[in-house]
This record gives sequence, C-alpha cells and structure tokens, in this order.
Amino acid sequence: MEVVWVFGNHDELLVRVMEAFLGLEVREHYAWEIAGKKFFAIHGHQFDYFLIHNRFMSNVATLIYRFIQKFDTTNHVISRYLKRTSKGWLRVSKDVALGGVKIGKKSHADYIFCGHTHKAMKLAIDGIKYFNTGCWTDLPSTYITIDKDAHVESHDEN
Repeated sequence: MEVVWVFGNHDELLVRVMEAFLGLEVREHYAWEIAGKKFFAIHGHQFDYFLIHNRFMSNVATLIYRFIQKFDTTNHVISRYLKRTSKGWLRVSKDVALGGVKIGKKSHADYIFCGHTHKAMKLAIDGIKYFNTGCWTDLPSTYITIDKDAHVESHDEN
C-alpha cells in the first residue's frame, strides 16, 4: 500500500517525524489516475486568503483555540463550535473550493480533493468534481473513498 501525506498548514513539526521515522512521503499536492480518471489532492490552506494575509492573527487565534481545547468539556463542545463557526465566518469553504477547482483545471483533473476547512463538501464546478474531505477527528467524522472503478463517495459517521 502506498501512503502519501499531503502537507497542511499545521503540519510543520509532524512532517519531519513522518518522513524521518515512518518513512512516509510528504508532498504539497498529489496527483494520480484510476480507470482513466485524473485525481488531484491538495490540503487547501493555499487558497485561504485570510490565513495567507493575516499570518500573525491566524497564529494568535490558533494559540487561543489550543488553550480553549485544553480546558474545554470532555466532548470539546466549545472548541468544536468555534472551529465550525470560524471557518464559515471567514468564507473559507468557498475560497478553498474555487482555488481547488482552479488548480484542478490546470492539472486537467476530473476530481479535486481538499481539506483545511473541516467542512465536508461536494460540488461540481466547470466539469470538475470537487470534494472537501471534512474532518475525521470530529463528530460527525467524514472521509472519502475511491474504488478501483474510480467511483468516489463521501461518508459521514456519527
């Protein structure tokens, strides 16, 4: 089995561990083909213009969020609420989707996969099928499967 880690905006330290100790390949993006269909995966933070242009404020917000996580309830009700509302408030989902489709066109991809927003999404824009993987660490956890015939399906588990 091939495992490829697609680098995200919070992965700086983790990348070194993945490469050095586990031998995983870490990439900024990954392209592959199944049954004549072209797939392209990228984390999506590259299209988060608020994050790009407000790096200091984003880092401070991340520190505050991590502090809240430490003292949140067992079910992390407050931190999960903050994560959901902040991504929507900044309109990140739309920016990531449009950025993903744009890079998908350049790569001649049939399917583009992003993450970053933690909000599962499925769209078809300009002939490209866009999926946001959502979040596998929250409830409901979401993930995407692709079978040997290039059939793509989004799942959520409660």
